[in-house]
Amino acid sequence: MAIREDHSRFRDIIRGRIKENFKKYVSQGEMIGKRENDFVKIPVPYIDIPRFKYGPKQRGGVGQGQGSPGDPMNGEPQEGTGEAGNQPGEHQLEVDVSMEDLAQILGEELELPDIKPKGRPRMDAIKNRYNGIAPVGPAGLRHFKSSYKRALQRYISSGVYTPETPVIVPIRGDFRYRSFKPVVQPQANAVVIYMMDVSGSMGEEQKEIVRLESFWINTWLKKHYKGLEARFIIHDATAKAVEEKTFCSTSESGGTLISSAYKLTKEIIEADYPPNEWNIYPFHFSDGDNWSGEDTRLCMRLLHEFFLPNVNQFGYGQVESKYGSGQFAKDLEREFPDDDRLVVSKIENRDKILGSIKDFLGKGR
Repeated sequence: MAIREDHSRFRDIIRGRIKENFKKYVSQGEMIGKRENDFVKIPVPYIDIPRFKYGPKQRGGVGQGQGSPGDPMNGEPQEGTGEAGNQPGEHQLEVDVSMEDLAQILGEELELPDIKPKGRPRMDAIKNRYNGIAPVGPAGLRHFKSSYKRALQRYISSGVYTPETPVIVPIRGDFRYRSFKPVVQPQANAVVIYMMDVSGSMGEEQKEIVRLESFWINTWLKKHYKGLEARFIIHDATAKAVEEKTFCSTSESGGTLISSAYKLTKEIIEADYPPNEWNIYPFHFSDGDNWSGEDTRLCMRLLHEFFLPNVNQFGYGQVESKYGSGQFAKDLEREFPDDDRLVVSKIENRDKILGSIKDFLGKGR
């Protein structure tokens, strides 16, 4: 019990440190590369490591024989290098944090509302629910309370129990185990489709911002949709579907036709994600340049006729670039001034990522 309490306190401390440094974690990408299944490794600063300290009756020494603090262990004098400092060193501890915990912290920090899935048919998911006790089972599912009660009943019924020496030793026949049965639970289907402009005006910093923001959007959506699928599209004048690993590491140098990405996304949705069965979240990131006004009009038509009637929300994130005009965001705001199914967010730099996530997820759609 004491170990569990200590572990719980330690987790609370870690959680507090993560919240204190949360903006840094969002804007820096080192933790994203340390994902393992449903956990990420986070370096948590300023946690003191255990160290030996002299007690009030101890005056030092080197363990055996004569010596003074600071003497080298082998008895030979050693020369140090560098200058002495007057500041304590900084220690870092890497801790495993679940994606669910990260999502919870993100929601608390940004005061995000829970998402309400679209009221459409859902796929059934089969899960195991532990709701019974059985006389057989694996050791890992042994139920202590039930086993103890069974042993106590045996002692009392056999007349060997005495309150003065209440020692109960369960035997094999006393052991009871948690049992489960499969239950069918409704599971909301959801897909998030990320589109990114990789034309020459989108530099490495812009793509890194997209990579960071998409990670946190995914983290929040997974909290609400356990079976979330993610698809990735890159585009310049043409669009193609890629793996996540390739999404933010591709460099192109062509022009920009935004409609190429919207057309491919439409094809993917029609082929794999029927809107009457799926909650759909397209996100497009660009620096706002498009090849022509005609192509922009085609994008607006696709949004009017296909995307907005069929998706939960369409997000457009405009990443500031010294080479981009930023015109596309203005066109969207002019075309859809009051439609909350479309969210436009302007991301000037890494420090604006948290605000942009709030823009996208703050409506709970």
